[in-house]
Amino acid sequence: QVQLVESGGGLVQAGGSLRLSCAASGSIFSINAMGWYRQAPGKQRELVARITSGGSTNYADSVKGRFTISRDNAKNMVYLQMNGLKPEDTAVYYCNVGVIRGLLYDYWGQGTQVTVSS
Repeated sequence: QVQLVESGGGLVQAGGSLRLSCAASGSIFSINAMGWYRQAPGKQRELVARITSGGSTNYADSVKGRFTISRDNAKNMVYLQMNGLKPEDTAVYYCNVGVIRGLLYDYWGQGTQVTVSS
């Protein structure tokens, strides 16, 4: 099994910054993509950012230019630097990791709350 541990969430004022971290541990031999999703109350879970094993990235239009995703393959970690935070960024943020063991398996963190005050 693979476990994901997230950190870095919290309360911040509009215009502020936060850095989310996610560490993967367990039966890991080959990691595919790593990413961050978020879900606000009453809304669907959405992709925020994704990074492949080769370093290619995708971002939701709403966060382009403000958020940056990165990874440390040696530590099996993925990060999300969030700058210029807005109240509409308030949500629970979830780490996602794809692990290849013949087949691709998805693993999710428990989520960390990010609250942006106006």
